[in-house]
Amino acid sequence: MEFTMGGRLEVRITPADVGKRVSVRRRSARGGAGAEFTDTVGVLTSWDDGVVAITPKSGESVHIVESALVAGKVVPAAPARRRGPAASFAELAAVTARAWQPVESEPLGEWRLRAAGGFTRRANSALPLGDPGLPLGEAFGRVERWYEERGLPPYIQTATGAEGTQEALCAELERHGWRREVTAEVRIAALAPVGDLDADVSAVRLSRAPDEAWLSRYQRFSTPGPHVLRVLGGGPSVWFATVAGAGDGVAGGETGGGPGGAAPAAIGRCVVDGRWAGFMAVEVAPEHRRRGLATSVMAALARQALEEGASAAWLQVEEDNEGARALYDGMGFAAHHRYHHFRPA
Repeated sequence: MEFTMGGRLEVRITPADVGKRVSVRRRSARGGAGAEFTDTVGVLTSWDDGVVAITPKSGESVHIVESALVAGKVVPAAPARRRGPAASFAELAAVTARAWQPVESEPLGEWRLRAAGGFTRRANSALPLGDPGLPLGEAFGRVERWYEERGLPPYIQTATGAEGTQEALCAELERHGWRREVTAEVRIAALAPVGDLDADVSAVRLSRAPDEAWLSRYQRFSTPGPHVLRVLGGGPSVWFATVAGAGDGVAGGETGGGPGGAAPAAIGRCVVDGRWAGFMAVEVAPEHRRRGLATSVMAALARQALEEGASAAWLQVEEDNEGARALYDGMGFAAHHRYHHFRPA
């Protein structure tokens, strides 16, 4: 990271740059002649009373005493992408929301309050895309009351790390006592290479609805009530993939586990929405892992999406899921932005 101009470190940012993406270097707490330095890149969200607040793509604000700054500059709003389809945050936010449709929804200005009996944070959180029509503090309070009336924990979903994302909103949430609970990446890729993966798709069965076998493998709920089925089945064009288990642990050519039978070896879900195909719920039984079943599921779903005219792919993966991140790296998926769920402390 280069800060020098003519061999000198310079702080070339001011309070007038609040709202811009910046890169800064600061002294460590120890200070002194042998001081170490820390670099931070993110959106400058405030500069008050000698304290600089920067919200990086992690979503958690960094507060820096002004006197500790040794260098700083404004940098481009978002780094240039090296691969994958072009996509704005606004486009992806709308597409990903349509893939997890709630059972109940209500507007709050340009925000959207969403509930689905607590099944997934994505379908049970406020989506703040625009102006809530209220001062932010009042909007946060309205969100809390709306979810409490339904017996649900209040969440607000935000995004960071791309042009047009919500670093300033993250900082405001923190100032009002909300804390980031979960962070995940939204990744995108060209769809055709996913469909062209070297994978055996002969054992993958596709269907328009999840059957009992599919639901028995999915690990995100305890009881598959009507609200779960509505969320899973919601979306423009939804497909479910199943690879049957085969007694000895080897996936074969069966058409899928039936009621009362063994849970499938692998499952997946895909929502086709215009040019986009979203992949989710890709799960493989522990005893069937490292056999390429996740790749087979992805390839089969991608080929179906290509037949429907899609050309780009997206998925969401939590930051601590190293196995999935490595798998998707190999398929060409690259991070576009991060999304977070904030909850009152």
